[in-house]
Amino acid sequence: MSQDVATQVDENAGAPRDPSTSRLTHAIANLTGFDDRTFVLRVVQPALVGMIDGTVSTLAPIFAAAISSSSHTALVVGIATALGAGVSMGFSEALSDTGEETGRGSAVVRGAITGAATAFGGVFHSLPFIIHNVHTALIVAGVVVGIELFVISWVRYRFLHVPLRNSMVMVTCGGAIVVALGVLIGSS
Repeated sequence: MSQDVATQVDENAGAPRDPSTSRLTHAIANLTGFDDRTFVLRVVQPALVGMIDGTVSTLAPIFAAAISSSSHTALVVGIATALGAGVSMGFSEALSDTGEETGRGSAVVRGAITGAATAFGGVFHSLPFIIHNVHTALIVAGVVVGIELFVISWVRYRFLHVPLRNSMVMVTCGGAIVVALGVLIGSS
C-alpha cells in the first residue's frame, strides 16, 4: 500500500495538470516546486488539519472561560490553548508519519505546517477578548468563528473539491457542538 501511494504521487509529478484543479492551486504549487497533487498532499492537507483543530478545539475552553469569568481570562485561556494546541498538533503530525510510507513528505515540514495552522486557527477568535465587555467580546468572537469556519469550508472546496455546502454543514456542525460544550461548562 505504501508503494502505491508513493508511486501514485511520483506518477503524477510529471503529468499534465488536471483541468478540474484550480489555477490558485497550480500557481501556489509552482511557487513551492510541487505538482498540484503533491502540494495538496504535503501542504494543504496538513494546514487544513491544523486550521480545523485550532479553530474547533479551542472554542470550548475560550467560551467556557468567557462565560464563567471575564474577557481577560478568556483571552489568556484562548492564547494559551491555541499555542499549546499548535505545539501538540505539530509534534503529533511530525511523529505520526515519517512520510516514507505515505509519500506525504518531510515529517518536520508537515509538523511545522500543522502546528502553525493550529495556533493560527485558535488565536483569531481569542483576540476579540481584548474587549473588556465580555458580552460584546462573545459576539465579536462568534462572528470571527463564523469567518474561520467559512475559510475552512472554502479551503476544502477549493483544494479538495468538496462541495461548499457539504463542507459548511460539516464544519459548522462540529464548531456548534464544541461551542455548546463550552457554553454548558461555562454556565455550570
